[in-house]
Amino acid sequence: MSISGITNTATSGMLAQQKRVANIANNVANVDTPGYQRLNTNLSSTTPSGVAATTTVSDTPASTPDTSNVDLLDEMTGLIGSEHAFAANAKVFETGADMWDMLMSIKRD
Repeated sequence: MSISGITNTATSGMLAQQKRVANIANNVANVDTPGYQRLNTNLSSTTPSGVAATTTVSDTPASTPDTSNVDLLDEMTGLIGSEHAFAANAKVFETGADMWDMLMSIKRD
């Protein structure tokens, strides 16, 4: 894999986590909205490398008609997972950028 491929993969991972966090924020904001259906974020790999995020509406019914089907514990757990995944992708991106810098310094010499 090339250095640009590494940074592109990390970028797609960060964008996917950004979408996941946006969906979590939407779910938390609507936790008390009657009839609100939770948004799910589905992550899938792309060709040749990377991650794509799609949003679907949950089909799990709420416990009562005047509530939503959002569980705050699940949302906070998802948020922690997104934080770690974003940080890991950011570190990969930073490493790729450092590799570019090293390559450019070698080329100049």
